[in-house]
Amino acid sequence: MAPSITLDTGGTLTQLPPLSLYVHLPWCLKKCPYCDFNSHEWRAGGASSAPAPARVPAGGPAVAIREAGATMLAVGVAGPDPQTEADYIDALQADLEAALPLIWGRSVQTVFIGGGTPSLFSPAAIDRLLAMVRTHLRLAPGAEVTMEANPGTFERERFRAYAEAGVNRLSIGVQSFDDRMLMALGRVHDGDQARRAIETAAQCYPTFNIDLMYALPGQDLAALDAEIATALAFAPPHVSWYHLTIEPNTRFARFPPVQPDDDMSADMQQRIETALSAAGLAHYEVSAYARAGHRAQHNLNYWEFGDYLGIGAGAHSKLSFHDRIIRQARYRHPRRYVEAARSGQAVEDERRLTRADLPFEFMLNALRLVEGVPVGLLAERTGSSVATIGRTLQAAVDKGLLDPDPAVIRATPLGARFLNDLQAMFLPT
Repeated sequence: MAPSITLDTGGTLTQLPPLSLYVHLPWCLKKCPYCDFNSHEWRAGGASSAPAPARVPAGGPAVAIREAGATMLAVGVAGPDPQTEADYIDALQADLEAALPLIWGRSVQTVFIGGGTPSLFSPAAIDRLLAMVRTHLRLAPGAEVTMEANPGTFERERFRAYAEAGVNRLSIGVQSFDDRMLMALGRVHDGDQARRAIETAAQCYPTFNIDLMYALPGQDLAALDAEIATALAFAPPHVSWYHLTIEPNTRFARFPPVQPDDDMSADMQQRIETALSAAGLAHYEVSAYARAGHRAQHNLNYWEFGDYLGIGAGAHSKLSFHDRIIRQARYRHPRRYVEAARSGQAVEDERRLTRADLPFEFMLNALRLVEGVPVGLLAERTGSSVATIGRTLQAAVDKGLLDPDPAVIRATPLGARFLNDLQAMFLPT
């Protein structure tokens, strides 16, 4: 157990929270029009380019998707070349080594390799990456090691090799099984590739996640029912099902698609929850459903306000110390990040959370959990007494947004529907 620490918040933490590692691999085959993550289309030298408008040939969406992938492969856009992979992992190692003094003596409970599209990296590169992580960090026994994968990069032996390298949980970015929906979303895979990727994941990994979206352009309840049936046919241990949200600075923000209205979207969300629950997948977070024993431990650490070290282009960290909690952000552009990491200066921005920041930071995460969190976790993870936000808690209860049970902090069904409004009540004034 770590020693007792005191924060500038005026409270005391009896122990440091669990620690996770996030590794960002920034390149992808194609920038999706809804994506606001730090991802960069791979070109020679790692350059980025804007996505071209979708073109649907006579053969229909499935043919268009296959043509797009074939065109990319034909011009050599299959992923980073071996030298770029090596240079980037060298930078990750330098970044991690510079950060080690911040986490001395702490065990890492989970590792998450995200992107971009990590499955663009070769199995040999992922093997080297995880060997580097194991060399530099003390991983907890049985640590969850997740990697995101795109069905557009699917090759059976490639996916098997990631498991042999040490990945024990695959998160597959399916988004939809419907070729027309995939075309509208700008994806480079088709429904058949998605199904084959899931079949292989089920054979190679002790657990896996299917990432899906709803409220898609042109989607109705019948189309959603077909998606649900297809997903459940694989008996997945975990499903993440997100509402398509139009984010600033994306192609969809400039050219918004026509989506189902709010009432239809609410009906879709309820339909998903009912069907997945009936199939044995418990709804435990706003967008996450899992069978017993298969909840995403890495994400749970985020939602319970645990600590995480983020390395890689644009990665974020949240770390606790004896006298402060800090957030960090790495340089976003891959080339700039590699240059900075080599000199031990990968962190572009660092800030210390103030006492006023902490309740909102905590609630922003904890309120996403369907079951909520014990009220004592607020003090345990922030050093701030629940009394400091007592009036706001009561106001949220009075509005029907929070459960009145004094032992738990949990959104009501109404609070979950208006989660952004509930979270905003805890913003510092």
